[in-house]
Order: sequence, then structure tokens, then C-alpha cells
Amino acid sequence: MLIHFQEHLTPENVYLWINLCIIPLWLMLIIIPHSNFTQIFVNSILLPLILSTTYVYLLYQAIIIDEPIMDIFKLFLSIDNLYTVFASESFLIIFWIHFVALNLFMGSWVSRDAVKYNISRGMAFIPLILIYFSGPLGLVLYWFIRIFYAKKLRFHD
Repeated sequence: MLIHFQEHLTPENVYLWINLCIIPLWLMLIIIPHSNFTQIFVNSILLPLILSTTYVYLLYQAIIIDEPIMDIFKLFLSIDNLYTVFASESFLIIFWIHFVALNLFMGSWVSRDAVKYNISRGMAFIPLILIYFSGPLGLVLYWFIRIFYAKKLRFHD
């Protein structure tokens, strides 16, 4: 039974499932940030556990099919090496999970922080959408919005 399940865990299927499952979580962050569902599914350890398990599984699969794991460290040396690493389907999906997890973490923090400083969902909406698509841009926009609402200028929190 496990082997049959493993046959369905191709990088393509993992990619589709992650994308299908992530969108409802983002909608929960935007629409119902106070909800218990949001607290359980987005703001708890549950989602990082699922994503990290998927990450480790794909890394394991890459090792089994003899992907050159150590080549991943070469991606910092040149853009050609980055192309080479991303040409591998296994590494591409691993980095996609990395991207999705970090953006969701940022979105979760922004959503909780907006609640903490009584920033309306409408004001947090655009930064959250930007974080979904481009991470740091949305975070910086939220930071500027937060300065006006919290009346504090701090570079750490």
C-alpha cells in the first residue's frame, strides 16, 4: 500500500497538491485571521511539519535517484549554476516548497501582527497579497502601514 502511495508522490503531483492546499490557507489569513481554524492550520506547528516532511521526502527521493546533491551548494557561485540546479525537477520542487513555506510564515506573522496592532483586514489585505506573490515587497509595505498604526518606528520586533 505504501508503495502505491509513493507512486503518486511525483514532483508534479506534490507541486499541484501544495499549490491547491496553500491557497485556502492564504484566504484564511486574509479573511478570518482570528478564527480557530486559522490558528490551528496556519499559525501552529502543523503546517511547518507537513511542509518539512514533504521537503525531506523529496530530498530523500533525489538522493535515491542519484541527483548530485552537493551541486546545490554551487548555485551561489554563478547564475549558470543556478540554472543547472533548477533544471532538476527534484530541486525545483524543493525550492518551491522553501519559497511557499517562507512566504506563508511571513503572511502568518503579518496577519497576527495586524491583529495585535488593530490594523484592519482591509489595510492588511494588499501586503498579504504582495507577500503571497513576492514576499519582501509585501513585508516592507506592511512595515510602513504598521508604523502609522502602531505609532512606533522599530527595526526589530
